[in-house]
Amino acid sequence: MASQSHYPFYNVMDEQEAWDPHTRGIVRGRLEETASMQFLEVDEQHLLRSVCRVLLDETRSEIIAFVVAHMDQALASPIGESQRKAGLFPRKRLIREGLKRIRLSSLFHDFAAMDTQELTVLQQLLSQLNEGRAEPVEVWESFDQQAFFHTALSMAADGYYSHPDIWSEIGYGGPAYPRGYVRANLGQTDPWEPKAH
Repeated sequence: MASQSHYPFYNVMDEQEAWDPHTRGIVRGRLEETASMQFLEVDEQHLLRSVCRVLLDETRSEIIAFVVAHMDQALASPIGESQRKAGLFPRKRLIREGLKRIRLSSLFHDFAAMDTQELTVLQQLLSQLNEGRAEPVEVWESFDQQAFFHTALSMAADGYYSHPDIWSEIGYGGPAYPRGYVRANLGQTDPWEPKAH
């Protein structure tokens, strides 16, 4: 998403010695190659990568791979999703069904190698889903397009902003345990937090 960071010389991982061992292990794990997928089929993974590229305006393949793996892990989890609108598909079914309908409504089928023009078409489709007016109507009728769009966007953003490289780009100082944040007022930063350049 960020082509330029306001914190070009900041790397949140430089602060990892201040974290407890458990937290350090979790954050380091986010920088390792993603584990095998548990929920998404291969064709769903390829399509979801393209969807996430558009939703997040992100081209770095390692970040997109992390986001899709993060989403897969959430979808495979037996932990419930707290609240859901009455009559709405469970999140697992909503994502799978939405991806299926994107495939059915698309003229292109090689989601692993989408070119700029195809990504533009996908962007238009996602915009239509956000507005609840995707076509062809026969593919999208009786399906909550906006719920799918917002669920996919929310899950993608969750994954994206949990990646340490993104933390560094946005100037997030990372976990504060056990050291804690001392200067919590607006405009104040702790000595170990990044300063905008």
